[in-house]
Order: sequence, then structure tokens, then C-alpha cells
Amino acid sequence: MDLLNTLVEKGLRRELPSREEALAVLTTSDDDLLEVVAAAGKVRRQWFGRRVKLNYLVNLKSGLCPEDCSYCSQRLGSEAGILKYTWLKPDEASKAAAAGVAGGAKRVCLVASGRGPTDRDVDRVSKTIGAIKEQNADVEVCACLGLLSDGQAERLKAAGADAYNHNLNTSESTYGDITTTHTYADRVETVRHAQGAGLSACSGLIAGMGESDADLVDVVFALRALDPDSVPVNFLIPVEGTPLAGEWNLTPQRALRILAMVRFVCPDVEVRLAGGREVHLRTMQPLALHLVNSIFLGDYLTTEGQEGKADLDMIADAGFEVEGAGTTTLPGHRGGGGCASACGPSDSAEPVSASSAGAEAASARTDLVTVRRRGAGTDLAPNA
Repeated sequence: MDLLNTLVEKGLRRELPSREEALAVLTTSDDDLLEVVAAAGKVRRQWFGRRVKLNYLVNLKSGLCPEDCSYCSQRLGSEAGILKYTWLKPDEASKAAAAGVAGGAKRVCLVASGRGPTDRDVDRVSKTIGAIKEQNADVEVCACLGLLSDGQAERLKAAGADAYNHNLNTSESTYGDITTTHTYADRVETVRHAQGAGLSACSGLIAGMGESDADLVDVVFALRALDPDSVPVNFLIPVEGTPLAGEWNLTPQRALRILAMVRFVCPDVEVRLAGGREVHLRTMQPLALHLVNSIFLGDYLTTEGQEGKADLDMIADAGFEVEGAGTTTLPGHRGGGGCASACGPSDSAEPVSASSAGAEAASARTDLVTVRRRGAGTDLAPNA
């Protein structure tokens, strides 16, 4: 397949594909899916070998958010029956983080609902970072606290934070349809604040919110231009009680095509399979490991993931290995020392057979969405 040969060659050179090529990946047919995965897998292995980085979420403060993000169960006016609690104490957060580290996580992501942190909140999170680092000095800590004000990224960096996450989520042209209480430009500015403070930037997207193929390509190209080190790809979890609860637009095949497109556009960054993988990829999750080099272990912010042991078994069964704490994730030219074994271009194949981008999604599986009732903010052990 000429398209895939071209994309592999560009990925091995870190060359940006054209928009037309990226769009073409999203319209390949299900008959060509394994070829698409195999081609993107060559690019993934070039920069990251067969390593899989594990990340673990700790929800420091759940619910009660004043923002109106339509996809979020913690949003203003949400009727979702989620856990709601105020800030965890540093020792509580450290205990929750330790469970993830014990399960194999190399990075702990500290998340708090809200528009953005106050200076007092930054102090609180700084103490939490210190408590985590005291117990696990080698663990990476990523903060995700919303929009940052001047000087806050620098304070988090000084406290020991390694990274900051703030997703673009969707294209600039459709952002106002998803959120009205802040802007796309606000999000870009926060990512740049983090980068300017020397934090590793983490910024990604949410697929499955009713966006077009062009919207997906727009946001991924915007991420490439912003150049974060990590690009998490979330698939919308349609939680009952949120405005997007009825948006069941993804099949496992489409989810894999989206991940492949992200890998081709961002060949040498950490592409992380994030929220919604269990809901939308289901039994095809192992194929996604050929496209991404990072996943979340255990539960998400307000919904449950699959058991941590099942994740570890899946990684091993698919022929991959968990990335150790002593291994640098990113390849050398991005400041890391990751392995990079060269791959040649894929074999020729039949021309691309396009299918409709609006193919009917599988029937809604609301039984796959389980509200989190364990871990942070509860008396029950976390899933790690």
C-alpha cells in the first residue's frame, strides 16, 4: 500500500505527513486495518522498541468543578453519580501513588478538578509531590491542575514535578461546542507555561465526541506544532449524567485507526493510550500496543479501568515488556536515551480502499462504564 510505505518512511525520518495522508489513514477500510497497524508499529518500534510505560492516576480532588466541559463527569451541573471529595492530604495521596508504583507504574499523575489552582493549591500539591518523592525517589510525577497562572509552573517544578498535563482535547474550530467557560487559547497558553518552566509537557486529545476526521487531524497537527513530550489519546467515556452520554461513535477499528494516525503524525513522542480504552477497544486492546508506547494502569479519575494484573498480562501476552524505572522513555534526540532499532519500509500492497468515515458504531455498551468506588477518596484499596 503506497500510502503506508510513505508514512513509514516519513515516520522513521520524523517527517510530518501531509494532512491528506493523515486523513487517508482514518478512512482506510477494516480490510486494511492490520496493514495500518503493522505500518504504524514499525514507526513505534523504531523509537521505543517493545517497551510499554505504565502511568497511574491519583485524583486529588473529585467533582465540584466550575467548568462546563461537556465530556466530564466532574463538570458544573453534572448529574453523574461519581465520588465527590475535597483535597486528599499529602500522606493519603502518597499512599494511593505507592499502590500504582507497586503495580509497575513509572509515572504518577496527580489530577485535581477545577479551573486552575490557587497559590494555596500549588502549595498543597507541592507538599504532596514531596511526600511521593520521599517514598519513591525515582518515580516521575506529572501534575494536572487546570489552567496555570504566571509563576505556578515554576513552583511545581521547584517542588519536584517532572511534567504537567493539559490536553487540547479537540480542534480549535470546534472547541467552543465542547466548553464555554474557557478557551482553546487558554489551554495552549498553559502548555507553553509548563514548557517555559522546564516541565515535560503532556498534552493530548479526546476522540469520540462527535468530531469529524478533519477535527481529529487538526488537533493532532496542533499538538505536533506544540511539541509536547507526551500525547495521551483518550476515547470519550460516555458517563450517564453528562451532555455527551449518548455519544457512542467509536468502533474498536476506528479507535485503532485514530491511534495509528497519531503515531504517524507524532512518531517519536510518548503516545499514551488513556481513558476509554476498555470501553471502546475492548478485546482489541492488545493491538493498540503496536501503536502506543504508554498506557494508564488501573482506574481513571471517576470511572474504573480493568484490573492492573490484566494489563500486565496483556502486555506480556502481546510480546511487549514493561518499561523499567531506569530506562529513559524518550529517544536520545528528545533528551532521552531510548532504544531505536532501525526498521525498513513496509512491503508493497494494494492501494488504499477508502470507507465512509461515518460508518455506524457498535451499539451503546453502558454496562462497560462503571463509576469508581475504590481508591483515592474511599476506604477501599485502589485498583493497581
